[in-house]
Amino acid sequence: MQTNSPIAGCRQSSLAIKGGKPVRNNWLPYGHQVVDDEDIAAVTAALTSDFLTQGPRIQEFENAVAAHVGVKYAVAIANGTAALHAAYEAAGISAGDEIITTPITFAATSNAALYLGAKPLYADVDPDTGLISAASVEKLLKENRAAGNKKIKAVVAVDYAGQPTDYDTLQALADQYEVSLMIDAAHSLGARYKERAGGFAGIMSTMSFHPVKTITTGEGGIILTNDEKLYDRLLAFRSHGIEKRRERLQKDDGPWYHEMQSLGFNYRMCDIQAALGSSQMVKLPGFIERRLQIAAAYTAALKDSDTYGVTTTGGDRQSAYHLFPILIKGENAGEKRRFVFEALHKENIGVQVHYIPTYQMPYYKEQVLDRDWSALCPGAEDFYKREISLPIFPSMKEQDIADVLEALTKIAGELA
Repeated sequence: MQTNSPIAGCRQSSLAIKGGKPVRNNWLPYGHQVVDDEDIAAVTAALTSDFLTQGPRIQEFENAVAAHVGVKYAVAIANGTAALHAAYEAAGISAGDEIITTPITFAATSNAALYLGAKPLYADVDPDTGLISAASVEKLLKENRAAGNKKIKAVVAVDYAGQPTDYDTLQALADQYEVSLMIDAAHSLGARYKERAGGFAGIMSTMSFHPVKTITTGEGGIILTNDEKLYDRLLAFRSHGIEKRRERLQKDDGPWYHEMQSLGFNYRMCDIQAALGSSQMVKLPGFIERRLQIAAAYTAALKDSDTYGVTTTGGDRQSAYHLFPILIKGENAGEKRRFVFEALHKENIGVQVHYIPTYQMPYYKEQVLDRDWSALCPGAEDFYKREISLPIFPSMKEQDIADVLEALTKIAGELA
């Protein structure tokens, strides 16, 4: 790093990967849940209540998330992958269809299409943000429309690292080409897009509550929508396709009567999880405030670095900072990234890489895809070779932040 970097004054010692003393004695993970006594009390109350599942706490949690995001309906579900599966099915995606999505995301974004017999097409990403490129989406839509391909049913954008993607431009493209826009908002609970909460856009958005996400329910997810018909379809899909509401039954043989009207899954969230989620939602503003503080400290320290860059953010958007990605600078970035990654681990800094492009996965290359998407997604290739995610979670202490920055400084000195 340059000598004018705010962290240039950290002590310079030999790297742990070369036998030196690590900056920390204990492991610092890249993400971690924050669960306090109030959360434990909420879960305990659920455990001692009359309902462990299919009880009132489900809708309480759904209402809290829907109110925060600013949508009419929310459907809590078993996990983030189940949320994607349910959303795709509710949107009418089926065998032979295609979706356009990003390769810089967890595999579930594409996998959920495969569950229904559909296939993904990959738009490129902005190599400075990791967000799906609207220009690349438009190019795919235009080329496929010109070729007479009517299989594309949806564009599925991802709010990578917690920053909302370009909702307005993508919605305009979806409207122009008569496809659905859906948002994988697993990272962006607590984010802002212009004057609204992140995750509101498209016909549906999905979220995840895995322990490394902004709030947690252990495992869990949710689908958000303003469309009542989609809401009804989602309710049925998460519970075996069974309908119990009297006004929606084809006949009524008695108060016990219900109907399986479609093929669904057991994707229900339980009341124990929902109780934790509702308690966590109360803390969401504080969680986001702390993530922003950590992100600001990292950004200030790294802004003049010759070795590390930070991803850019849109001026009209505020990231929820589920992740804090840095990008390795200079030539041979892929080789440098591996060294930095391994060296940070030896310093007890638990970094991760987000993500290996989905089209690089052996299953996709060998059994799903019919073309080499790496050649069509240079931005994704570049981003993947350079990206490392630094630790960021609300319970990090100031010393934790200092340790991350000191380790980065040690490694930058070695690379220089």
